[in-house]
Amino acid sequence: MTIIHGQGHLGSTYHVTDMLREQLAGRDATVHEFFLPKDGPDFCAGCFTCITKDENLCPHADKTRRIVESMMGSDIIIIDSPTYCMEMTGQLKVLFDHLGYMWMTHRPRKEMFAKTGIAVSTTAGAGAGKVTKSIARQMFWWGIPKVHRLAFSVQAMGWNGVKDPVREKIARKIESISRKMKAGKYRPRISQKFIFHMFRKINQQPNHWNPADKEYWERNGWLGEARPWK
Repeated sequence: MTIIHGQGHLGSTYHVTDMLREQLAGRDATVHEFFLPKDGPDFCAGCFTCITKDENLCPHADKTRRIVESMMGSDIIIIDSPTYCMEMTGQLKVLFDHLGYMWMTHRPRKEMFAKTGIAVSTTAGAGAGKVTKSIARQMFWWGIPKVHRLAFSVQAMGWNGVKDPVREKIARKIESISRKMKAGKYRPRISQKFIFHMFRKINQQPNHWNPADKEYWERNGWLGEARPWK
């Protein structure tokens, strides 16, 4: 299991994710946690090197590579973020900016098509649902076929101020999600298959603007009959 925290402090969102980790840890004994911005890359330079050449040439590749390798080795990927100004934290968006090369439109990792994702967010008021939707969108474009969303209005500035009825509601929802988890058992959505086949056809054509993508698809056999899912 890989957990990416979109903040460095141990607030309400962290505690919700930690409750979820306790429920799921028995299914994946190894848990790797990353706290942003400490464990994440610096701001994306917008140099397109990861997309047009090689992601390992990114000036921040050392930190990004550690997170990607952890995700590749996990059945479950949990990404959380508190709600800041109706959106995810800036540091989490920075990480997503670095991983654009893994979108299905470029060089998706076949391992992603067999994983389960969970997006988590809390807010004192409103907006947590929008944050989990944004996080889930990123994981969708990585090819993850199923992303659960946990969004809560905790009506408090910190975890210590969260009232018991709210905590009980959170616990019930986490228990429900945990029962539904079937890591590695989901199939790609029809929309994901459509996007994959569309870009397969694009890469079957002469590709002068991004040979790195075409070579990657060709190396994986995706320009023929092979698919990243079984």
